[in-house]
Amino acid sequence: MNRPDTIIISGGDLNRDFALDFIKHNLPCRLIAADKGLQYLCEMDLLPDLVIGDFDSLTPMYQKTLSDLEERGIPVFRLKPQKDETDTQEAFRCARENGAKEVVLLGATGTRLDHVMGNLGLLALARSYGVGLTILDPHNRIRVVSSPLEMNKRELFGKYISFFPLGETVEGLTLQGFAYPLTDFRLGILESGLTVSNEAAEEKLLVTYTSGTLLMIESRD
Repeated sequence: MNRPDTIIISGGDLNRDFALDFIKHNLPCRLIAADKGLQYLCEMDLLPDLVIGDFDSLTPMYQKTLSDLEERGIPVFRLKPQKDETDTQEAFRCARENGAKEVVLLGATGTRLDHVMGNLGLLALARSYGVGLTILDPHNRIRVVSSPLEMNKRELFGKYISFFPLGETVEGLTLQGFAYPLTDFRLGILESGLTVSNEAAEEKLLVTYTSGTLLMIESRD
């Protein structure tokens, strides 16, 4: 994974220690708070470069923080609760319009599976714009991967590697160096169980496919 130039902090589940360590190891980069992500940044004593959301989940204390940030010249974009895109999607739009090329999304997973599904769709949208986008939490690294993809075993995020079609069927999927290799496989949603929880069998791994959008999830447990 390339070093991010932008990190978006969203309002899902967030492990503060993991997020703070990741942010500090990737500074300087642009920090964008999406709605409740502002609260998370404040709790980590970090200052956002931009804030966006309808802010319906913020307490009065953080509503005051919004005003303080505006007084300091930090852009705050207030959205209406009735809108066509989620706060996280709007945050990505701001990142892209500000020239982001490699974005990491923290706080994008959790109990709200509807938002998680929306964020997975955002991975495909980012790819259509030529922007790298990765969803990251302490247990998973989730991204859309291009073909060919070469990986080293030591650089994997976790032990388990799973693949899914994001939208249309993925054609010609070939996995080399894996415990369960594939050759020229047609991966549709009905076949997804076959590509769950694969593992590296060799030091060098190669993923190729001919068409479609391939979602890869690296998991630690």
